[in-house]
Amino acid sequence: MDPGQLTSPQPLQQKRLRVELPLAGERVAAGFPSPADDYVDVGIDLNEQLIRHPTSTFFLRVSGHSMSGAGIHDGDLLVVDRSLDPRPGRIVIAILDGAFTLKRLTLHRNRLRLEAAHPDYPVIELHRCGDVQIWGVAIHVIHSL
Repeated sequence: MDPGQLTSPQPLQQKRLRVELPLAGERVAAGFPSPADDYVDVGIDLNEQLIRHPTSTFFLRVSGHSMSGAGIHDGDLLVVDRSLDPRPGRIVIAILDGAFTLKRLTLHRNRLRLEAAHPDYPVIELHRCGDVQIWGVAIHVIHSL
């Protein structure tokens, strides 16, 4: 095939590689220390823990600081599920006039709006926007410490 030609998109069929990582049998105390166990109890597959709907789950990299008050920072990796209902209170990925944005969907005076989790960013009133699409719901954030 000529490298300049494109073919019709085909569904990507991937065999899911199961990778179990060690999981300690104890929880770690975030308050007072507790005696540590010297053994690993069971394995954990992060795909099973983070992804409920594989065919509708995507990863997106965060750019910006508008959601830092919700623990989502510039450079973080989001796990986004497009099969979930975008209900008020959830953090959503919206497309506003062709551009992606990450905000909390809220209901204020019977109108939907998008709110940042940082005081320097304004509320976006959805009824005042042209083309609006709620693309997915953020379900997990992954970031380095």
